[in-house]
Formats: sequence, structure tokens, C-alpha cells
Amino acid sequence: MKKTYLLAIEGKNRDRLIEAAKHDIRKYIKRERAKALLKDVDFWDFDCQVGAADTSAVPVHVAELFTAIDALIAADGSQFYVAVVAKPGHRTPRPVSETAGSSHPGLDDDFE
Repeated sequence: MKKTYLLAIEGKNRDRLIEAAKHDIRKYIKRERAKALLKDVDFWDFDCQVGAADTSAVPVHVAELFTAIDALIAADGSQFYVAVVAKPGHRTPRPVSETAGSSHPGLDDDFE
């Protein structure tokens, strides 16, 4: 989804336009996450870009997408550009710690 949202439309409330844009983005992310996963894919990840225009858009993590939009709106922008593209995601295994067997590291050192 690549779209420019206008916030200065005659006869429309700016706050309602902002909430409608956020709802549209959330709905798209929910719809993409509900799609069937491909083989050897763990989850759907998203490449997100946000900016005042498509030429000035910067990459943003999906968790920081709405805070970046709020920052653009606070800068008194009359529009903002959002690009959210789904991609296959693969989970990485957690690194194994040295004290994997102990639930409380450091307690084993107290015994003689």
C-alpha cells in the first residue's frame, strides 16, 4: 500500500481525516497478516516508509509507524505519504546463554 493522505480537504474535519488514515493503515496491516503464509515463512513482516511526500519518505519500523505519522502531523503538515509493503519474515533463534540450565544465574555460586 502506497498512498498520500491529504489532511486539508474543504468541509472535512482534520482530526477525522487523521483517524481515517490511521484506520486505513491498520486495516491493511491486519488484512495482510491474515493471508496464508508461504512455505518456510514464519510471519509477515512489513517494510514501512513515512514522509511528507514520496520523495522524502524515510524507512520506519512497523512498531514506530504511527508515532512517525504523529510527528509529521505535529509539524503542521497538510499531507503525509505512507508506504507499507508486506514481505516474508523469518524468525532468528535466540542465542544460547552460558547458564542455560539455571533459572537464576549467580545462585549456583553460593554453594560450597
